[in-house]
Amino acid sequence: MATTARTGSAMTQHLIYTVSDGIGRIELNRPERKNAFTFDMIDAWAEAYADARTNPDVKVVLVSGRGDAFCSGGDIIEMQDRLDQTPEQRKAELYERIERIPLALEDLDKPVIASVNGAAAGAGLDLALMCDLRIAAASATFAETYVNVGLVPGAGGAHFLPRLVGTAKALEMFFTGEFIDAEEALRIGLVNRVVEDDALAESTEALAQKIARAPMQSLRMIKRAVVGGMRNDLRTNLDMISSHYAVVTAGEDHKAAVRRFIGKRGK
Repeated sequence: MATTARTGSAMTQHLIYTVSDGIGRIELNRPERKNAFTFDMIDAWAEAYADARTNPDVKVVLVSGRGDAFCSGGDIIEMQDRLDQTPEQRKAELYERIERIPLALEDLDKPVIASVNGAAAGAGLDLALMCDLRIAAASATFAETYVNVGLVPGAGGAHFLPRLVGTAKALEMFFTGEFIDAEEALRIGLVNRVVEDDALAESTEALAQKIARAPMQSLRMIKRAVVGGMRNDLRTNLDMISSHYAVVTAGEDHKAAVRRFIGKRGK
């Protein structure tokens, strides 16, 4: 499948979104600032997720950062220009722009993989946490640095991090603002895998391609069941998954897989 670049009114040279081989690739492209994000990048990020949700050519989304960092969070230099804003203005910039990313991801029922090279800090870490899977380079580092600049985790970290690593460990990271390395991130469940730096791109691409080969309907319904199940009781979850089961068993992917299995046994 040819590579297609998707563009829109808010797309920017600092965030590149392409689609090929069943994978939607979002690349943060501001390496000179450790991929610290601007509002234009956030707008483009949300647009990319919105496209991936309805684009039939996208089965998996892969997020990465160019250069030696994944994302260092919001640009502190730009924050200086907004120090005199009112509380209402600051809430609006967070709720109406930055927080569009986790909400867009909640609507995206396709697998999303973060390829974490270098530092993921503050909101940059939060933007990795809200992905479904995180693959880290051995040199990657992780920190919730909000407290270091007198902020609170406003990009969704207070929601996602405790669910991944537990309340006590999450609070330790929030309270101290200290960095942890990739091996510690793996130990506490913050990342799924750690690979050598020079193998990161190949490893994440291979994982994305493997997932992209799976039946699309199964992938989407598995994600819906797990994400929705985090909010429901057992009876509701069982009712939901039985509905998903009824739909996928009526699909051609399931029927073809059963026929292939029986055909192999008959040989």
